[in-house]
Amino acid sequence: MSDGGAPSRYVKLTKEQAPVDEVNPGELNQPIQVPQLAVYKCNECGQTLPENFEAPSDEPWTTGIFGCTEDMDSFWQGFFCPSVLFGRVYETLSEEETSWKRACVCHSIVVEGGLTAASLLLCIPGIDPHTTFLFWEGLFFVWWMCGIYTGDVRQTLQRKYHLQNSPCDPCMVHCFLHFCAVCQAHREMKNRLSDNFVMPMTVVNPPPVQEMSSSNDGHHHESVPVSHHSSDLVMRPL
Repeated sequence: MSDGGAPSRYVKLTKEQAPVDEVNPGELNQPIQVPQLAVYKCNECGQTLPENFEAPSDEPWTTGIFGCTEDMDSFWQGFFCPSVLFGRVYETLSEEETSWKRACVCHSIVVEGGLTAASLLLCIPGIDPHTTFLFWEGLFFVWWMCGIYTGDVRQTLQRKYHLQNSPCDPCMVHCFLHFCAVCQAHREMKNRLSDNFVMPMTVVNPPPVQEMSSSNDGHHHESVPVSHHSSDLVMRPL
């Protein structure tokens, strides 16, 4: 408040100078996206990686494609209930919270259902050859699509553990060796997730500690053998 006729120290804002938008509480504290900070880092050492970096895919599988008898639990489950085994693998590899039952049902409808339809087609005589050809063509197409889908799951496993394409492309493996591939994927995850599995690591030893000392003439320097008891700098008197 001004005393007497002294002018006011406050400047009254006009309509043009008044703020147009009102700022809500907390609106100015929102995080912003900085593209320079969104970089790829190594999961092991935290080193920044380039955008076009691809992880090496040369790690061998712990078991072969025909090593089904190395794990009898996976063998019997893959022989009698391959859909359940595939669902377990899919659930473990899936980043989303997807139940294994959905993958199990899809696998049962496509694989087991296709095999059942093919068996019935062979057992029932008197079917028109043209109809039989169309039916077999549809079965081969469904089997090929199943190989692509299950091969994508196998490729996800290979990317996770840097595994090589063995014996060939994941899609071709599931098209011709589907049940062996499912058992191999389950054995691989079982071995990788076990407590006794040891990943091969490169051991890098640090260089030995070097000590320098001055000679009697003050011009020649020579190395002194490293002492295991002390790492202090040794100085010889002139």
